[in-house]
Amino acid sequence: MEGDKYYEELGVAVRVVHLACSLCQRVQEGLVSMSSDQVKSKDDDSPVTVADWGVQATVSWILSEIFGGQNVSIVAEEDVQTLSKVDSAGLLETVVNTVNECLAEAPNYGLPRPDNVLGTSQILETISRCNSTGGPTGRHWILDPVDGTLGFVRKDQYAIALALMEDGELILGVLGCPNYPMKKEWLNYHHEYYQSMSQMSPPASDSREKGCVMYARKGTGEAWMQPLVHQQNKLEWPNSARLICVSSIDDPALATFCESVQKANSNHSFTAGVAHSAGLRKQPLRVYSMVKYAAIARGDAEIFMKFARSGYKEKIWDHAAGVVIIEEAGGVVTDAGGRPLDFSKGVYLEGLDRGIIACSGATLHEKIIGAVYASWDSSNL
Repeated sequence: MEGDKYYEELGVAVRVVHLACSLCQRVQEGLVSMSSDQVKSKDDDSPVTVADWGVQATVSWILSEIFGGQNVSIVAEEDVQTLSKVDSAGLLETVVNTVNECLAEAPNYGLPRPDNVLGTSQILETISRCNSTGGPTGRHWILDPVDGTLGFVRKDQYAIALALMEDGELILGVLGCPNYPMKKEWLNYHHEYYQSMSQMSPPASDSREKGCVMYARKGTGEAWMQPLVHQQNKLEWPNSARLICVSSIDDPALATFCESVQKANSNHSFTAGVAHSAGLRKQPLRVYSMVKYAAIARGDAEIFMKFARSGYKEKIWDHAAGVVIIEEAGGVVTDAGGRPLDFSKGVYLEGLDRGIIACSGATLHEKIIGAVYASWDSSNL
């Protein structure tokens, strides 16, 4: 509501995530394969693309322009090391061009644009400005420019995630999900298959529509969803926003549960043991990125479980926005010991008990927590 303490911050966050979605869609359309010059590998071998750096630069510039450059603390995933290497000159040029094209469209989203085209050094500075480590005091924006980069490269599910934390407490969360299908059933399929099927048979009403931005402010008990703005249309607030809420299913046998696609940082076998112990009967819905959080908030799934493999530490930007949205939509998110997640300890979710459990309601959540304890002694985590 206008007049709320964080009214301006939420409005800017939603608008800039819409803008970031348009950048990602443009880049994704131009991606041919993982071997593309637009895709690089980070030190941990995870992919990073023009979209990752482009979104980080765009969001950083907008937030700094509106809220005052020196006063804006941004905790974000990407740095400029790879981008600054000599063999990345072509990639850097593409990032610079992509960011300038995107910022030129900012007024369509009710946002400012630069008076002049941003140069290479300015773009690198806006990306590297996002070097905050967060913490328990002050105001920090938390950004994952492209969550699920592998899903993005494979033209499947991915998300743009932006949250605001103040004095160690999450205040608001925004998730942009450009490939999220409006029909729940299509989540089971690779996005490209969904697209080709949609084109073969003209769909009824909105079944072919995809893409949305979800958002919530802590303490309101409301989570909202807007459709993406397409082509050269302008974002007219409130942009057909509608309330979303979690599913009412509380029978484990009927519940749909999500888990990560990649096995590298998630223990699928332990998750399967917990699912069996809890009485879950459906096959897991394996989805890239924080789209899993979006699915629970919108009522398309009931449970998300992630148990990290030994040595892997969860980062705050992979969860912050999704946690706010699920909780305000009526769901519950804790660690596997039932404790709230603590985002105030820096870039990692320190003190995490075994893993993360997100559920559509307290009844299912209690059953999953109980199943974790029942399964733990025999696990190999």
